[in-house]
Amino acid sequence: MLAGFIIASLLAACGSRLIDASTEARAVLAPAGTLRVGVYPGSPSSMVRGPAAGEMRGVSVDIGRELASRLGVPAEIVVFERAAEVVEAVKTGRADMAITNATAARAKEVNFTAPLLGLELGFLVRPGSSLTSIDALDRPGMRIGVSQGSSSQAALAKLFKHAAVVTAPSLRAARELLSAGEIDAFATNKAILFEMADAAPGTRVLDGRWGTEHLAIAVPKGRDAAMPYLQRFADDMRASGAVQRAALRAGLRGTVPPDAP
Repeated sequence: MLAGFIIASLLAACGSRLIDASTEARAVLAPAGTLRVGVYPGSPSSMVRGPAAGEMRGVSVDIGRELASRLGVPAEIVVFERAAEVVEAVKTGRADMAITNATAARAKEVNFTAPLLGLELGFLVRPGSSLTSIDALDRPGMRIGVSQGSSSQAALAKLFKHAAVVTAPSLRAARELLSAGEIDAFATNKAILFEMADAAPGTRVLDGRWGTEHLAIAVPKGRDAAMPYLQRFADDMRASGAVQRAALRAGLRGTVPPDAP
């Protein structure tokens, strides 16, 4: 009888957590029985390849797998070409979650938790470039590359008055445009820019930043019932250091506090 009372008391104390994790949250966040995590290659905040064959690293990869583990379902890493395709996949329900820049425009299409981390926005310039300051980029004749459909494309189209904004269908295409001299600089978050610079000798990430990305967990609209659970999960990932460990494992650079302007 005493044992039954103790068990009942424990269930009462932990009941909301158990219900969230084992029933409603699992059914809402992973309705197909698998948590499909949307990622795109070349960004440590999303997915980069590890040294072992088939190994994937990245904040989205690691945090997505941890969420799947807590929900008690398998994680499926679904790879897309670029960030805009990941957001579209979450919007249409072809992916169950992703970690991406939580802009106001995207918040109309998907639901976000509070930010997990911040990333500086910067520019990568081609080999031999005389450019040393981001203030010198917005002038006639300058061609600034961005990923097609990215938040950087939308922001720079408004910010720049003179420079031309050139879209690239993928990060690989952006590297090729920069190498061929078809763009003078490429703009995105510095986590990606440092990765690109490592693979392209002679390119440089300019000092300074022109903004900040605020990376948060995104899930499809209509899954509001699980948002309290998801926000508690996001808070725990930050407080426990899991986000920082995932960033370190992926070699992510250019981070700032998640509430940085």
